[in-house]
Amino acid sequence: MPKRLTKAFFRRSVHEVAPDLIGATLLFKGVGGRIVEVEAYHHTDPAAHSFRGPTARNAVMFGPPGYAYVYRSYGIHWCLNFVCEPHGSASAVLIRALEPTEGLPLMRRRRGLSDVRLLCAGPGRVCQALGITAAHNGLALDEPPFALFARAGAVEVIAGPRIGITKAAEKPWRYGFKGSAFLSKPFRPG
Repeated sequence: MPKRLTKAFFRRSVHEVAPDLIGATLLFKGVGGRIVEVEAYHHTDPAAHSFRGPTARNAVMFGPPGYAYVYRSYGIHWCLNFVCEPHGSASAVLIRALEPTEGLPLMRRRRGLSDVRLLCAGPGRVCQALGITAAHNGLALDEPPFALFARAGAVEVIAGPRIGITKAAEKPWRYGFKGSAFLSKPFRPG
């Protein structure tokens, strides 16, 4: 059985946690799969929600590591982040894509499509497929309804610029599972 990830896993630099999440398994109420794409957001980064300080929306980011930060993007999609670093740091990893492995029939119903490659290819799609909403903001990642398991075996992780943002987009803080067919967008050759 793979090792469960605990809050201690997230008590490190967001730049260590993000690549270490590639190949890990994320389950929410038993539905999910292997993490194949993430992005790191550090509190010193102008693209991070925490950059200008605490607000009602981003308060979870300023709390202890190992909790879910869920926010609405463009007023449409829920996005799931994992809070990292010590209490007050306000850094997090955005979960951008999963390779679906558990609960595919439920994910297909929630997403209204059958193509397994599109079920969780993008942060909004991940939340829709898993049923994650604002009601899950602030929940511990090492307690139900979440279950996180360390990757088993070697994984080739690639890095590149983040996507879908305008500030500090050039930072190579997007990480992916090399060769995965489940990424939200391919990595640019570089």
